Amino acid sequence: MRNSKTFIGALGILMLSACVQQAPADLVQSVEALDRQLAAARSAEFAPEEYGRFVQHWAALGERLRSDDVIGWPWEENPFETDLRALHEEGSRVLAHATNKQNVARLGAASRVVRLERRLQRFTSRVDRIGSRVALGEKRVETELLVKQARSFMEQGRFTHSVQVARQADQRMNSQAAQLNSELGRYADRAQVDQWRAMVRRTVDWSRQHQAVALVVVKAKKRLTLYRNGVAVVSYPVRLGFNGVQEKRYEDDGATPEGNYRVIRMKDRGQTEFYRALLLDYPNADDQRRFQSALKAGMIPAQVRIGGNIEIHGVADRRLSQTLGCVMLGNRQMDALFREVEAGTPVTIVGAVDADNTVAVVLAQLEQNDDEADKDDAEPSGDQPAADGTDIGQS
Repeated sequence: MRNSKTFIGALGILMLSACVQQAPADLVQSVEALDRQLAAARSAEFAPEEYGRFVQHWAALGERLRSDDVIGWPWEENPFETDLRALHEEGSRVLAHATNKQNVARLGAASRVVRLERRLQRFTSRVDRIGSRVALGEKRVETELLVKQARSFMEQGRFTHSVQVARQADQRMNSQAAQLNSELGRYADRAQVDQWRAMVRRTVDWSRQHQAVALVVVKAKKRLTLYRNGVAVVSYPVRLGFNGVQEKRYEDDGATPEGNYRVIRMKDRGQTEFYRALLLDYPNADDQRRFQSALKAGMIPAQVRIGGNIEIHGVADRRLSQTLGCVMLGNRQMDALFREVEAGTPVTIVGAVDADNTVAVVLAQLEQNDDEADKDDAEPSGDQPAADGTDIGQS
C-alpha cells in the first residue's frame, strides 16, 4: 500500500513538471537583443509611435513571464510563444522603419550641410572680391561658426539640430546679403553710375582741353588710369581702404572717398612713410556738406570727425595689403606717376563706370538661390578692364 502511494505521488510530480512550459529562452533573448537594437537606432526619435507600441507590448509580455502566466500542457499551443514571435516581427518592422527614417534624416542633413558649406565658400569669396568682409564684422565670424556647428551636429548624428543650425546660418547670410545690398546698392543704381560716368567724362574733357594730365580712380575696378591730353595712357591696379568700396562718411571708417579732387602736395621719399605720396584736398566743400548733412540726420555717430590725409601713395611694408582709405599703388607705379603729376593735377574718384560692374554683379549673385549661383559660377562676370585700362571713361 505504501509503495502504491509513493508511485502515485511520483506520478503527480512528473505530470505537474510536464505542464510547466516556460517561454523559449532563445526567443526571449532574441527579443531582448532586438530591443537594444531599437534603442541604438534611436527609434523613439525616428519612429516614436511604432516604438511606443512595441515597448508597451514588450512590457506586457514581461509581466506575464514574471507572473508565471505561461503554464500549459505540452500538447497545447503556447500562446506566450506565439505572442513573443509576433512581438519580434513587430520590433523588426519598427527597426526597419526607424533605420530608414534615420538614413533619410542623415542624407538630408548631410546634403544641407554640403550646400551650406558651398554657399558659405561662395559667399565669402564674393564678399572678399568686393572688399567688404570687414563691413560685416562679427556677423561673418558668427556665420562661419554656425556652419561648423551644423557639420559637427550632423557628424554626431544630431540631424535635427544640424538642420536647425544650418537654417540659422542661411538666414544670417541672407541678412548679410541684404545689408551689403543696402550699403552698396548705389553700384547697381544706373542713375548713380551715370553720374559717375559724367564725372569721369568731365575730367577727361578737362585733360583734353588743357592738354594736361588727369587721374581717374574707379573703385569697382580697383584701377587708376592716367589721362594725358584726354587720352588714357596707362592704367594701374590699386588697393583701397579696408572698406574701400563703401561711401566714405567719417574718419577711420576705412572707406575711400568719391569725388573731384586735386593734388595739393607731392611727398617725396623721406616726407612720407609710404615711399612717395600725392596728398589730395579731401575733405573738399562737397565732402564737408555731405558730412554735416549726415550728422544732422543722425546717420553717423555724433562724436566722429570727417578726417583727412587721403593720399595716393606707395607701399611702405610689403605685408600691408590695405589702407585706411587711401589709394595704394606699387612703388614702381608711384615713380611713374611722380614723373607725370604735379600739384594741382585733377584726381577723380568714382565707384563705377559700368552698369555691370563687379560690385553690382556680386550683389546680384548674393541674392541668388543655389541653382542660379551654380550656373553663374560657370560663367565669367563683367567688369573686366582692358590691360591698359583704356576702357575707363571712354564714352
